[in-house]
Amino acid sequence: MKTANNPLSNIRIVLDHTSHPGNIGSAARAMKTMGLGRMHLVAPQRFPHAEADALACDARDVLEQAQVSATLDEALAGCAIAAGLTARRRDLQHPCLDVREAAQRLLEIAATQQVALLFGNETHGLSNAELTRCQYVISIPTDSAYTSLNVASAVQIMAYELRMASLAHVPSLEETTPLAHLDEIEFFYQKLEETLIRIQFLDPQHPKRLMPRIRRMFARTQLEKEEFSILMGILKQINLFAKSKVD
Repeated sequence: MKTANNPLSNIRIVLDHTSHPGNIGSAARAMKTMGLGRMHLVAPQRFPHAEADALACDARDVLEQAQVSATLDEALAGCAIAAGLTARRRDLQHPCLDVREAAQRLLEIAATQQVALLFGNETHGLSNAELTRCQYVISIPTDSAYTSLNVASAVQIMAYELRMASLAHVPSLEETTPLAHLDEIEFFYQKLEETLIRIQFLDPQHPKRLMPRIRRMFARTQLEKEEFSILMGILKQINLFAKSKVD
């Protein structure tokens, strides 16, 4: 879906394994006040729920239209870029963006392609595995003495920054180069790992951190669709060559 006149409509807010239904309702209200309407819920513990409806106030339509998925893969399907919110430093973490820079970057991509903004569980946040699905990692600069931020409040902050970025956004007349979708990139990682094992570059019994490092490397590139096709073609030829050597 392309909506060059309103990039905000190409941005989906993804709440992952949300525990409290009130946070879902408050997030819906935060979204609607800033012009966002696409909510995706990954395995929420309690939804639909009366508390979500109550705290959504006049944003119940956002809840009614929310897409509920069993897995994160389903919630991200069709997106070109995913950005995850985290308050903790992680091993092998992508470079962190501040909220303002992140909003501007995401809005530029959302002018023509779908973008996901990912928020983790209230207690544990996003796991390292979930963050590897993201091309951007965003950190809200809370005070070091108390960094705990309610998930709906985090949604409100990002929604506000996206709103402000959209008000300053000047649509480009140039066609944006299509990026590979996240499900295509996951397929590439799967085939790459299989290929590395086949050519004995990766030992599946002792993988160490090779694949997370490769994921981080490619996350910085924002693969275009043509580049994705090239890489898949290279993997195909490597596998054909490896098979011929065995035969």
